[in-house]
Amino acid sequence: MPPRVVKLGTRRSALARAQSAAVARHLERLHAGAGLSVELVGIETRGDRIQDRPLSSVDGKEFFTAEIDRALLEGQIDFTVHSYKDLSLDRTPRLKLAAVPPREQPHDIAIFARDVPERLAAGLPLTIGTSSPRRMSLVPDFLRQALPAGQRSDGADIRLAELRGNVDSRLRRLHEPRGAARHLDGIVLAFAGLARLWADEEGRRLLEQLFAPLPRMVLPLSSCPTAPAQGALGIECRAEDEATARLLAEIDDRPTRRAIEAERALLGARGGGCHQRFGATQIELPDLGTLLYVREDGEEGQLRWTPPVTLSAPAGPVRAWDGSRAQRAAIEPIAEGIAASARHLASSQAVFIAHTRALPAEARAAIRPGCRIYVPGLATWKALAAQGLWIEGCADGLGFGQLESLLREPLLQLPPDARWTVLTHAEAADNWAPAQAIATYRHVDVPSAQEAAAAPPADTTHCYWHSSAQFDRWHGSVNASAQHACGPGKTFAHLRRARVQNLRMFPSAVQWRTWLESASANS
Repeated sequence: MPPRVVKLGTRRSALARAQSAAVARHLERLHAGAGLSVELVGIETRGDRIQDRPLSSVDGKEFFTAEIDRALLEGQIDFTVHSYKDLSLDRTPRLKLAAVPPREQPHDIAIFARDVPERLAAGLPLTIGTSSPRRMSLVPDFLRQALPAGQRSDGADIRLAELRGNVDSRLRRLHEPRGAARHLDGIVLAFAGLARLWADEEGRRLLEQLFAPLPRMVLPLSSCPTAPAQGALGIECRAEDEATARLLAEIDDRPTRRAIEAERALLGARGGGCHQRFGATQIELPDLGTLLYVREDGEEGQLRWTPPVTLSAPAGPVRAWDGSRAQRAAIEPIAEGIAASARHLASSQAVFIAHTRALPAEARAAIRPGCRIYVPGLATWKALAAQGLWIEGCADGLGFGQLESLLREPLLQLPPDARWTVLTHAEAADNWAPAQAIATYRHVDVPSAQEAAAAPPADTTHCYWHSSAQFDRWHGSVNASAQHACGPGKTFAHLRRARVQNLRMFPSAVQWRTWLESASANS
């Protein structure tokens, strides 16, 4: 049988060609024995031609797909690869969504000019470029709290500017001389697009010049959920082309399809279109279930959680103790740990700060310029930013394990685990190998009356443990039949190692309280 040649239609931008080429090479590897060859066919679209105004202000739709669709329906090409978020909700039935490959990181990433840290320290305003109504609505509020505090007590002064163009033209605006008409202090892009460019040899050469040297922040989904389907690809063929559909079905990923369907259902309920000022991103985590982050313009973010197994209502009366609301245990600094942290931070390329308490002033002053700092969640991020630190990303309160896939993204060029420094407390320092974990403080005994007031009562039926140290301190006072709960990550792993019975994982204490309240309301 002669080798089969199939034609893949793609936009001509560097990003579009990079992601199409990646799909093409993957299919060729899967069918190497059959001699499959995928030929890329470049097609210019209306969206590529309109560079002088935001697409939300232009009449019509299918800005990036109409010309490619026409070529596919006319048989000039055999299949297409799109950024799924560019596909309208009402696609023609003459086309088939044959595959949705595994999704890249769905986050947005904010990238800044080199001198932005100095401008923040001086209290000067920043101009951030984006033409996305969603980003204009959601991102500035986050950045005002997440950027290092300078001379302004109310956070960074963020101003917005329209931004269109392909990825490299946007990045170049961060390198323009200050004072030039095209200069910007920051831009917001999809992480997935940069990651796909980095995976492409030509694209990586471009990003090594334009992206690698610049400060950046990976925006958390809880505050900045992204456009529905961001980070995913939609691969289409003609509905009647069964042979090509079978070929493409081999790279389909069901969890990604489920996430996109949920996100686009919300988009459809709002009328669709690129003018929407809301974000929706769904992720699936082992043991925890499905998390759908949603945020509307002007509102707080929502987390819609679907556990992997439906939770049954608690049996009998509920006497709950919420460790997330309990008084924090007293601590004492560890002098040798503080000294060791100062020595390591003077040369560390990357550090994970497990709690605001873990970074004493002596260690903070030792952090080298350009050190890449990650934290567990938003509370730690904002607290350390208020102390003047540049935080690059967080685990959104879902545990370090959720952060690991992001930290291993080649785009970020972070060091391997063994070269990370972790600052934590004495009770948790043993669980971080191969990273260099340093305990800068320990929890200490408090007066018995104070401890008794904070501890869970003996008749507690449901406990939520906020940390492993809290569990170690007080679990002995809880009845053996009590139901235990905690968040994901190292606390859950610690309780598992302690062989805790009746243990459940929740995204946070908020979902645990909601479960107990709904159960009480239905009883």
